[in-house]
Amino acid sequence: TAAAPAKRADARGQTPDGAAAALPAQLIAPKTDPRFQLPQVQRRKLSNGLEVLLVEHHELPVVSMNLLIKSGAAADQNDRAGLASLTAALLDEGTNTRSALDISNQLAAIGAQLGSGSGRDSSSVTLRTLERQIDKALEIYADVIVNPAFPKDELERARSSRLAQLSQLRDNADAVSDLVFASLLYGRKHPYGQPAIGDTASVSAVGDADLRRFYETYYRPNNAALIVVGDVTAASLMPKLERAFANWKSAPVPAVNLSTPPARERAAIYIVDKPGAAQSVISIGQIGVERATPDFFPLLVMNNILGGGFVSRVNLNLREDKSYTYGARTSFDFRRAAGPFTASAGVQTAVTKESVSEFLKELRGIRGEMPVSDRELEIAKQAIIRGYPRGFETPDQIAGRLSDVVLYGLPDDYFNNYIARVRAVIKDDITRVANRYLDPSRAAILIVGDRTVIEPGLRSLEGVGQTVTLLDAEGRDAGSSGGAGGRQ
Repeated sequence: TAAAPAKRADARGQTPDGAAAALPAQLIAPKTDPRFQLPQVQRRKLSNGLEVLLVEHHELPVVSMNLLIKSGAAADQNDRAGLASLTAALLDEGTNTRSALDISNQLAAIGAQLGSGSGRDSSSVTLRTLERQIDKALEIYADVIVNPAFPKDELERARSSRLAQLSQLRDNADAVSDLVFASLLYGRKHPYGQPAIGDTASVSAVGDADLRRFYETYYRPNNAALIVVGDVTAASLMPKLERAFANWKSAPVPAVNLSTPPARERAAIYIVDKPGAAQSVISIGQIGVERATPDFFPLLVMNNILGGGFVSRVNLNLREDKSYTYGARTSFDFRRAAGPFTASAGVQTAVTKESVSEFLKELRGIRGEMPVSDRELEIAKQAIIRGYPRGFETPDQIAGRLSDVVLYGLPDDYFNNYIARVRAVIKDDITRVANRYLDPSRAAILIVGDRTVIEPGLRSLEGVGQTVTLLDAEGRDAGSSGGAGGRQ
């Protein structure tokens, strides 16, 4: 006779009739957690005030450097959004003595790579070089950092490219959602509410004097740290660094106002109309928590259970069970100040209302309506713990991870204790942080999709459908019905 079909368990390890599903053997008796020990972080300081963090890594004759500037897009002026991004992008496009082509050719001749970029809270300049070429590579690297020229022709080229990018992004529902959601949570005048890459008006307004002003204000050795990982020692490296950065001078650096806006009083729905869209891009969330929070590890595990992995609750629900989407997820964007928490998915237009309803159900569930099971907790811990060591395999990876130590003031042994901190999280921690940091009754609910199809269903959602606000693709009020627009 044919065997009875196996009963499929949900994310909490329950089959449809309520019976507990059999646990996979590897979860019943998990192997010992991997041991991880990062080599000692050696701290030094140059005479100009630049902090240096060195990790010796002698497996390959390679050296990675990451200069972290402790200012990023959050330091942009309100009418100059994108300035930090453009400043970083143009650093290696010419110095007082080298053209962009000179820099590229000289790096290629020694097999070195240099890059620059910026995020919300920081900017960075990276270098990867063979140890035997460190003198020449460091000469070029320091020249880019200390003597950028910001040539006008390179600015115009970068501006043209950025404006074309912005034009393309207006047709990308995911990009529109990211932009509008940030302005809903923080308001366009908050450092976290304006677009990090700028908008058409701000990018068009940036001049070479703006780049120079931003650079001279924030690119200072006392506002930076140099992370070095590779086949070097402090004794050999420090004299080289002193010579290379001798002309880079400290100066007062203004603080950035990162105050947290007040929480919204109630949940509300916002729609950006995209006529004819085959799917709706949903973003649901609120202002979350800063990276330095003592609740980081409970939040990390909780988010993995909720929406941080393929077998998370929201993905098993909306993708595997309901077939509404190719993927649903949740995330905390941990920053210097409280960053956003977001639950998101691109779903079929016809099931937009149902998808929002399921997201809200899962947010309520993790707070206690659907308690976390032992199985969920163990799966989440193993997913985090067993994937953790592979983030430190190369000098580049180690240098990148040490950026968190610099930017958020973490202890030097933080990564060595990471696995134990994850393992220590218990179910009560999950419930506690979910109730403290997640409140679906005050969430912003943004949908980028075909308004004529999705609005009637969204209005019928109990508790949130009374207020539907229409926004344009930049988050500005486009006409409301039953509510006010987003934060300004």
